[in-house]
Amino acid sequence: QVQLVESGGGSVQAGGSLRLSCAASGYTYSRYCMAWFRQAPGKEREGVAAVDSDGSTTYADSVKGRFTISRDNAKNILTLQMNSLKPQDTAMYYCAADWLGYYSDSVALSPGSYNYWGQGTQVTVSS
Repeated sequence: QVQLVESGGGSVQAGGSLRLSCAASGYTYSRYCMAWFRQAPGKEREGVAAVDSDGSTTYADSVKGRFTISRDNAKNILTLQMNSLKPQDTAMYYCAADWLGYYSDSVALSPGSYNYWGQGTQVTVSS
């Protein structure tokens, strides 16, 4: 079965950096779209960044220029490099995977597009 395991979360001061990783197994990783979502307390889950099987990437406006998503198809690893972190980036971050029949920015960043999810890793940014 599909398994996604996130790591790399933690606490950091505003302006700092963190690197999240997601180890995937149980499916043909290279064929699936992979994405990062986040959810803060009392808020809906929102798409942060996605990378399709062909390497196409999509970012939420709130993280453009600060976050970078990448995938290693040889190691089945998805990463999210987060720089210039802000307190509003504080949330639980989730890795997601699925095969998208049609890729678009809105589809790639919609939680409903994905059936497979990791357990999440907490990111806390203090001011």
